Amino acid sequence: MKIGFDGKRAANNLTGLGNYSRSLIAQLAKYFPQNQYFVYTPKVKNNPQIRFFTDNKAICLKLPDTKAILWRTLGIKKQLINDRIDLFHGLSHELPIGIRNTGIPSIVTIHDLIFIRYPQNFGVIDRFIYKVKTKNACKNANCIIAISEQTKRDIISFYKTDPEKIEVIYQSCDDSFKSIATEEVKEQVKKKYNLPAKYILNVGTIETRKNLIALVRALETIDEEFKLIVIGKKTGYFKKVESEIQRLNLQSRIVFLQHIPFTDLPVIYQMASVFAYPSVFEGFGIPIIEALYSKIPVVAATGSCLEEAGGPASLYVHPDDHIALSDAIKKILANPSLREDMIGKGLTYVQKFNNENISSQMMQLYLKTLG
Repeated sequence: MKIGFDGKRAANNLTGLGNYSRSLIAQLAKYFPQNQYFVYTPKVKNNPQIRFFTDNKAICLKLPDTKAILWRTLGIKKQLINDRIDLFHGLSHELPIGIRNTGIPSIVTIHDLIFIRYPQNFGVIDRFIYKVKTKNACKNANCIIAISEQTKRDIISFYKTDPEKIEVIYQSCDDSFKSIATEEVKEQVKKKYNLPAKYILNVGTIETRKNLIALVRALETIDEEFKLIVIGKKTGYFKKVESEIQRLNLQSRIVFLQHIPFTDLPVIYQMASVFAYPSVFEGFGIPIIEALYSKIPVVAATGSCLEEAGGPASLYVHPDDHIALSDAIKKILANPSLREDMIGKGLTYVQKFNNENISSQMMQLYLKTLG
């Protein structure tokens, strides 16, 4: 079987959708090597993380055979036909316009519809483009993959899509989070970033929806020996966070890190005392999966899909209740036996997201779609 993928993010993005795309394609190639995997991308980023992925012999990188500006949207169809692709998978919300006319069955992954739920966080033009692309993809795909039950509910609600057309297949995370680093490596990373001995970790873009201010407020009543490490890109929301930090006089207790090499990220997770993720809304919440594999207890917010990611052993609070957030974190820090219980149960729960399970579910869906 020849399977084609929209590989723009797999070959260029180093976070989020890029990680999802690379991980899925690589694991399909690993567990189902009898197939051919064609990754279509307009360009390829020169980065070790990308090169490692594209050097996989089971993966065939396909660049445009035309200079058309809208190659991914229109021009790619001719290439798919010439390559005799049996099935095309749009990995991030979109499909080529008119793909049904090619006779090639298609699947699209929808990660979230946050741009509809929180339009104020997106520009007018971006919102329009996202809506056109996702609506077209959901209408024309033979099957839709939602990465959580929450996303499935949103697709049904906002696009009036037949539930029978949607399959929920969760995401996994990179295998590097599943291997515990040696003490020597941990010490090297600790020195490299001047990390404190004890810290609470938060990972994700610093934007309104991620609700970092709640965590900053929670930190005020947590033992001063614990600092807060925040890893993520800063947006305009950072100014509000910074003002709150100054108001509470917490400048010395919060460290912001950006552009962390992917190889160092799992090690930073593994040295944390607690992972805190008070996001108001997510499509799924991969950082929670990363934390559970890293053997770190999780405190997250209610209201979207984070309970799906974190499982029954993690703790959850309302995203607007920073006092409850503080209490949950303090409860874990003050109770080593609870912490160990959460780590053990969390590690057991997160196995449902392992790569072999996800790959098998995906391949079963491919074969079902092909009939």
